[in-house]
Amino acid sequence: QVRLVESGGGLVQAGDSLRLSCAASGQSFTNYAMGWFRQAPGKEREFVAGIRWSSGSTTYSYSAKGRFTISKGGAENTVYLQMNSLRPEDTAVYYCAAQTSRITGVTFLNGYDYWGQGTQVTVSS
Repeated sequence: QVRLVESGGGLVQAGDSLRLSCAASGQSFTNYAMGWFRQAPGKEREFVAGIRWSSGSTTYSYSAKGRFTISKGGAENTVYLQMNSLRPEDTAVYYCAAQTSRITGVTFLNGYDYWGQGTQVTVSS
């Protein structure tokens, strides 16, 4: 079984930065892409950023573009999300996910096969 574990969330003020980390463990898998999603209370889970593993190509939501950076970690199947200039509207539980095939693009929630438990990010005004 594949397990993804996120870390790095916390309570910060508007304008501050956080770096989220995600590490996969357990069974090996073909890593086509990894991504970050977030879910605020009462809202649907939404795409934040994704990275294709082979090419390193990145994709960002409109909100994340220019503020957030997704990158590969040093260890196999690890990924970071550097978040700068945080806003209160960024408050959400952030989830890491892994995609094992190319049946859909990195922005689609249902295209991911494995999910972490989430880490809370709270941004105060």
